[in-house]
Amino acid sequence: MKVKVIDESHEKDLEQSINEFISKNSNVVDIKFQVAIAISGEEQIYCFSALIMYEDEQST
Repeated sequence: MKVKVIDESHEKDLEQSINEFISKNSNVVDIKFQVAIAISGEEQIYCFSALIMYEDEQST
């Protein structure tokens, strides 16, 4: 089993990155999702991330 971590600053970018990964790796076991929010001055900074667990196609 392997893992892939994807990190984006916008949820739509994360969605696109996950869909691209899934289209190339059909053996996805699970996906964990997380959002982190930070404040810098008056700006809110978002971090959308996903951990994708998948079976390595080369080892099957």
